[in-house]
Amino acid sequence: MPQVVRGVVAVEKGAPVQLAEIEVPDPGPGEARVRVQACGVCHTDLHYREGAIGDDWPYLLGHEAAGVIEAVGPDVSGVRPGDYVVIAWRAPCGTCRSCRRGRPWYCFSSENASQSMRLTDGTRLSPALGIGAFAEKTLVAASQCVPVDRRARPEAAGLIGCGVMAGFGAAANTGGVSRGEAVAVIGWGGVGNAAIAAAVLAGARLVIAVDVDGRKLPAAERFGATHVVDASTTDPVDAIRSLTDGNGADVVVEAVGHPETYRQAFFARDLAGTLVQVGVPSPDMTIELPMIELFGRGGALKSSWYGDCLPSRDFPMLIDLYLGGRLDLDGFVSETIELEAVEEAFERMQRGEVLRSVVVMPGQ
Repeated sequence: MPQVVRGVVAVEKGAPVQLAEIEVPDPGPGEARVRVQACGVCHTDLHYREGAIGDDWPYLLGHEAAGVIEAVGPDVSGVRPGDYVVIAWRAPCGTCRSCRRGRPWYCFSSENASQSMRLTDGTRLSPALGIGAFAEKTLVAASQCVPVDRRARPEAAGLIGCGVMAGFGAAANTGGVSRGEAVAVIGWGGVGNAAIAAAVLAGARLVIAVDVDGRKLPAAERFGATHVVDASTTDPVDAIRSLTDGNGADVVVEAVGHPETYRQAFFARDLAGTLVQVGVPSPDMTIELPMIELFGRGGALKSSWYGDCLPSRDFPMLIDLYLGGRLDLDGFVSETIELEAVEEAFERMQRGEVLRSVVVMPGQ
């Protein structure tokens, strides 16, 4: 029998989100119902609200979550009720052409719940990134649930479900940062600071943080940046080159998703250096670069999808780093809020006042 809980819904493009009662079905084959404990407020949720991702309204927002499995359906063997989990928005299927090639982090047929959650009037909801965790309970594919050490605070643990994993993986997995390299990260939000933390853990000799908002300086330094560049007053390409003996960085992570910052990242690389784009652009954005520069500078231009992560491998690893005091997940949590305050959290995020607002469910 469906359970009725509260959830945050985007009803139409650009409109403020609403708190509504939603129906969460009993899990069917391969599905799990999760009692959500905490869920981060991510830019991707705002993109859904603004219509930048799709038009399958209404959306049940929220996807950066930790919680406890309440029930599982038939044919579920990997998790069980009572497991403390972080929910992943990519759950490799194991059978698509990418999984068969041994690259499950690029899975082209990621698994989601088959049943729909609905408003109490029967309207079908589209869960953000197949999760919909701005709700007291949610229904997902059981394979999306990754058990982690329950000593990790849900407010911190849930963040590896999206932003932290995307940034950390952009540096560690996609960029392959190694000891002794010079790394630059453009954009000091949650994703960018996670990339900084990963570069530090990998042993980078220089970690240069670039942003136009000087208020973010303390955060970048907290996560281990060796140098910070205020791009509102300094040309970032010149600054990065100056800090690297005129050469440029070995790896540049672009965590903004804008043509101008992409161009800066391209020219801030050393010869044969790597540019990793993890910032999400809007559909109308374009970039133009001289072909002679594409050829002459060499190296690699990469897009990082979800930090090219394998959740079952990487989520527990990041939690272990957190519990061991080597990854400051608590530093990403700017504030905790209630479900009713998501719209105001979007406004603070747009003004650059927070790294992450985190919704904490009642009773946690």
